[in-house]
Amino acid sequence: MAKFQYTAVDGNGKERKGVIEAADDKEATTLLKQQGLFPTGVVAAGGGQKKGGAGQAAGAKGGAGFRFGAPKIANKDLCTMTRQLATLLEAGLPLVRALRTLQRQAKGSKPALFTVMGGLADAVEGGATFSEALATNPRSFNKLYVSMVRAGEASGAMELVLVRLAEFMEKAQRIAGKVKSALVYPIAVLVIACAITAGLMIFVIPKFAKMFEEMLPGETLPGITLFVIGASNALKNNAIGFVIGLFVGIFIFKMLLKTKPGAYAFDLFAMKAPPFNSLVIKNASARFCRTLGTLMGSGVAVLQALQIVKDTSGNELVSRAIQNVHDAVKEGEGMTQPLEKSKVFPLMLCSMVEVGEETGALPDMLNRVAGVYEEEVDRAVEGMTSLIEPIMICFLAVVVGGIVVALFAPMVKMIDKLGG
Repeated sequence: MAKFQYTAVDGNGKERKGVIEAADDKEATTLLKQQGLFPTGVVAAGGGQKKGGAGQAAGAKGGAGFRFGAPKIANKDLCTMTRQLATLLEAGLPLVRALRTLQRQAKGSKPALFTVMGGLADAVEGGATFSEALATNPRSFNKLYVSMVRAGEASGAMELVLVRLAEFMEKAQRIAGKVKSALVYPIAVLVIACAITAGLMIFVIPKFAKMFEEMLPGETLPGITLFVIGASNALKNNAIGFVIGLFVGIFIFKMLLKTKPGAYAFDLFAMKAPPFNSLVIKNASARFCRTLGTLMGSGVAVLQALQIVKDTSGNELVSRAIQNVHDAVKEGEGMTQPLEKSKVFPLMLCSMVEVGEETGALPDMLNRVAGVYEEEVDRAVEGMTSLIEPIMICFLAVVVGGIVVALFAPMVKMIDKLGG
């Protein structure tokens, strides 16, 4: 039997250190878990102190590097890493060893993940808790992630919390992916249509205009032809100005979205303007229920959970509504009344929250409601896709058809004149 120095977190979230006898580090980890401890580091007693001192210096250095220049892990890689880490911890590996394993896997193929895993392992070896190490890299790990890990440390159920986190991120990524894929087609068609139209206006229409002047001198052209020729001349003579104006407009729009009034106005428009308001409301409801249910189910206090949901909602209108719910709960009230007064969430959601509060099974109820709205988001995305296609076809028909009519109307006069 060998002796191992360990650093662990007990059920109350307090750090504990000591020495344990076991055949190897894996058995030591298993024995610690049987005692209700969550090990963050297990090293052989011989030379362990020296390694810990070096790790502490590296951890401090890594933490500083995280705060000022840590790379951001891609969402897909973060989901995979979280699930793999949960699997490694369930298999009995100490946290530091699990992080080192993930670091080795990412070497060469995923430099951002490799750097972040190394920094986390260094920080934990230096004596920091896992949640403290995660908090030094807010670019990769948001408040929701850190708070759930902290709750897992306090409860000693880190593996379960990480599995829930992975499931939460995978579902959120799946919904976001479906919405983005639904928007790819219309955006691509719109960009191509605008490029073709601009090409016609700049290069083709001027040649027809010159031909009309030579073949129909003094003739009055149809109104639609005059409009198209005028638009062509304006675009041709001010092409650079139009491009600059487009980029300036996009830049100003993005800057406005970063301000609270601008974000609120845009979110209000998105949640009120048909036909896309239904999708926005259902997506916001699914995200609210899934996030709050996951946090509360992992042991995060309700007020803290509401604050995290508010900060990660991504919608200013929803954020203000959740703040009202937070204030009401803080005063000892329930969630149902402020949710109904906000007029942001559907009545069905409010009713289910009321049932969850009365039965004491609010986290489970929230997750069930989230599942319902996620299915409705899927159907809404499919409906939106089927609606956008005919709209884009009609748009292209009007634009291209208008240009064709504008060009061929004077040509009829030309043919009559030549025939005469």
